[in-house]
Amino acid sequence: MTKALYNDNAYLTECEAMVMAVHDTKIALDQTIAYPTGGGQPADHGWIEWTTGQRLPFIDTVKDKSPATTGLIWHHVAEAGLQVGDRVKVVLDWNRRHRHMRFHTCMHVLCSVIKAPVTGGQIQSDRARLDFDIDLAKLDAGAIEAAVNALTAQSIDTRTLLVSDAELDAHPEWVKTMSVSPPRGVGMIRLLDIPGVDLQPCGGTHVRNLTEIGPIKVLRIRNEGKRNKRVEIGFQADHDG
Repeated sequence: MTKALYNDNAYLTECEAMVMAVHDTKIALDQTIAYPTGGGQPADHGWIEWTTGQRLPFIDTVKDKSPATTGLIWHHVAEAGLQVGDRVKVVLDWNRRHRHMRFHTCMHVLCSVIKAPVTGGQIQSDRARLDFDIDLAKLDAGAIEAAVNALTAQSIDTRTLLVSDAELDAHPEWVKTMSVSPPRGVGMIRLLDIPGVDLQPCGGTHVRNLTEIGPIKVLRIRNEGKRNKRVEIGFQADHDG
């Protein structure tokens, strides 16, 4: 099983690790800082380095779901060149990861501004979106943008909480996403708590303080179906001028 170091510290940019498995162009390590695709957040990219001085980029990271090797996190590379037992260093593409963290935390803020069930979401490098089960007429781009920016301008620290299945069952209001259910029966469930703003299950990576997000723009709002009204956001610095 790969230890997911990003769960305890999303700000680690490199770590030492040992190769646990190699399959074609996939490498699994005993621990990693690289977040695998999941929860609408894209996989991290980065490099695997070893003592010979070689540096191998990885371009995808995924959790293994097969019964025999479940719990491993695979790093996809162009060519393996490593063997089980090799000691390596994992180096993160930090700029990519930090943008994902800013967007992911901002999506929680957006949930607090738009009071409606979430039916889907996705993060990209230059934008993010959430889909809501709400009347389209209730979504005003200017008002949403102003409300989100007012919150992200405040120096509010985020924190991760761990709760049991029973505690989550006792608080159904914590679950705001209709399309994905929190994992149960696998130990404690992770919650992201933004005091006074939002509290809900989430296994993604997030910023420590809302001011790291920076001002955002609502890029567009559109109808994606009867129960899917899409709000797409981007960082203001990327889309002004």
